[in-house]
Amino acid sequence: MSGTNPGRHEERATRRDSGTIGRRSPRTGTEPVTAQSPLGLRLLLSGVFVPVFAAATAYFAVWAADSGPGDSPGPGPLTAIAVVCGALALFAVIDLVVVARRLRRERGTASTTR
Repeated sequence: MSGTNPGRHEERATRRDSGTIGRRSPRTGTEPVTAQSPLGLRLLLSGVFVPVFAAATAYFAVWAADSGPGDSPGPGPLTAIAVVCGALALFAVIDLVVVARRLRRERGTASTTR
């Protein structure tokens, strides 16, 4: 035997290996082999926009609840804006979780569940 355990996974993953699950398709573009996603910038932007979109969702939802049928803008468009802001907040939270998991995997720290 060569001393490696095929059932054991490496704790550290390189940025090249992070991302999709399973085998990636072969490269077809002209991007560099060492191209990396700017995870630090994504972490910063997600961290900033989660509270911004959450506050905007609450603001537009309260405004829609307080507006009457004759008001301009009416409750329909305000509800739509609140839903869009809520979806963007959810997307930012998901991106924040994904980026944090990738950074934790690259650094080799084990994830702890509470």
